[in-house]
Amino acid sequence: MADLRSLLAQNKSGKGVGIPSYCTSNQMVLRALMIHALDTDYPILIEATANQVNQFGGYTGMQPADFRDLIYKMADDLGLARDRIILGGDHLGPLTWAHLPEEEAMANAATLVRLFVLAGYSKIHLDTSMKLADDSPMERLSDQVIARRGAKLYQEAMAAYHELLQTEPEAVRPSFIIGSEVPIPGGEQEEEVSLQVTKPEAVHRTIEAYQKAFASLTPLDDSADGSSDGSPDGSTDNSADRSSDGRVDPFADVIAIVVQPGVEFGSDSVHIYERGAALALTKAVREIPQVVMEGHSTDYQPAAKLREMVEDGVGILKVGPALTFALREALFSLSEIERRLLPSSQWSDFPAALEAAMLDSPKNWQHHYRGSDAELQLERRYSLSDRARYYIGEPAVAAAAQRLMDNLSAVKIPLGLAHQYFPHDTEKLLASAKAATAENLLQQHIHDVALTYEVAAFADGVEVGARLG
Repeated sequence: MADLRSLLAQNKSGKGVGIPSYCTSNQMVLRALMIHALDTDYPILIEATANQVNQFGGYTGMQPADFRDLIYKMADDLGLARDRIILGGDHLGPLTWAHLPEEEAMANAATLVRLFVLAGYSKIHLDTSMKLADDSPMERLSDQVIARRGAKLYQEAMAAYHELLQTEPEAVRPSFIIGSEVPIPGGEQEEEVSLQVTKPEAVHRTIEAYQKAFASLTPLDDSADGSSDGSPDGSTDNSADRSSDGRVDPFADVIAIVVQPGVEFGSDSVHIYERGAALALTKAVREIPQVVMEGHSTDYQPAAKLREMVEDGVGILKVGPALTFALREALFSLSEIERRLLPSSQWSDFPAALEAAMLDSPKNWQHHYRGSDAELQLERRYSLSDRARYYIGEPAVAAAAQRLMDNLSAVKIPLGLAHQYFPHDTEKLLASAKAATAENLLQQHIHDVALTYEVAAFADGVEVGARLG
């Protein structure tokens, strides 16, 4: 069974080990990641956000159990062992109900967390950092309020876990991540943003507020359930820290804090990690027992910088848009190959299908992109923010993608033509004695993103990188 706590305990001890967190619901990307995982021994951490998957379906139309079943069926079909997979819930809290007053928003958030835990998700990011409708618009939301709300969700999660143990005695004890990054998930909306690395005092305030909020909870007695699953110190016992009366210290279930280490991306910009600028932050978190850092928006960082982040204590590297950007990039390149091999009457014209869908329903990009009509078209197609990811799964766009893949599966792609549009991927396929088919080219293009993170996150990543090409 993949053991997230044990792995992150190695990071805490300074061994330079972490884990990529793949935050995507795109099925083409997920399948490619799982196929790639078949060539490694690494655990694969897949996360769903509260706006993607929730009790009302989110924008994917799936509840937590639905997404879990999708992942497991895909893994079963490919022959990937389920115990290699860690499922996570990201930004679980009142994120999608911030327009509601606290009582209603937090009731929805409690249901959300409960359903994620009951569905077997073992990495739970509690995010209560957003203001709700009855919070003062003129005042900063205090750490105490954020922690109080987060502690309530922790309590709901653990009640759900104890319920889950009644039917699944081997269920992994949830591990919790606290804190949130600025700006909101998905990349900057403005290009000119002064990025501020999280200050050590902000980390200490968050930790202290959560410790006090958790301490005020009624302690859970785990002695009756016999749970032995998830250890803050990385031991095989995996039970949470206990006080002298045998009860669990709730804060012992917190394994990471979300920070801003100085990485971010916008539509046409990437803030690269600067080790020196983050030194005060990384040193401060190193001194906090059991807790590592989780870095969001690490998309498009060079592999060497990702490796530095892991060495500096960022044990969890979140990536999302870079994965679907690679998918869109591959589909566009395959469309160019299609144009050179097939008559125009047979073209899938995937780029046009995607553009039509984005123009027909602009809500997912119009507040993120700015400029003239020509500039907006470039943004829709090539922006690093990758708002196109919200449209690739729509029926007309998915149908065009499927037609593209079907068209190219029926013809032989000349190596020179494949190399023209996929030079690095073609070379890697040749090195591994795989044919330059459309499916292999697409998967290899996504594999490259995963490999970048594995080289950074795992102690033997360099050797694995060489073995996999």
